[in-house]
Amino acid sequence: MSVNSSNNLLDRMGIWASSLCALHCLLLPILIPLIPYIGASFVAQDWFERSILTTSMIIGFWALLSGFYRYHRQIYPLYSLVLGGLIYWNKDMFGEAYEPFTIAVGALLIIAAHIINFKLCRSCQQCAH
Repeated sequence: MSVNSSNNLLDRMGIWASSLCALHCLLLPILIPLIPYIGASFVAQDWFERSILTTSMIIGFWALLSGFYRYHRQIYPLYSLVLGGLIYWNKDMFGEAYEPFTIAVGALLIIAAHIINFKLCRSCQQCAH
């Protein structure tokens, strides 16, 4: 597997992990009434949500730092990742009524960081040889 394709895999994993995390948080209000029936109360726990987000951020840092050091030397995708992670981590900063909106903004910033990194790595002129 080439270095560029392994970095693309990391970005794709990061996009999927962030998307699944956002989907989990946005669908949770629909699933809460079903939790007793399916015996999956752990899904609504704060530690579970933080674990998913932490995994997403670890993959994100790995992918973005790899792209930064090996290919493009652009730091702004990392800013988007960190900002999105902070917003997502503090999803209740505006209250429960705005939590889905806050989650969506944080997740979109994380996903945007991966997409930007992916495009920067693909457009790297040094790697075309």
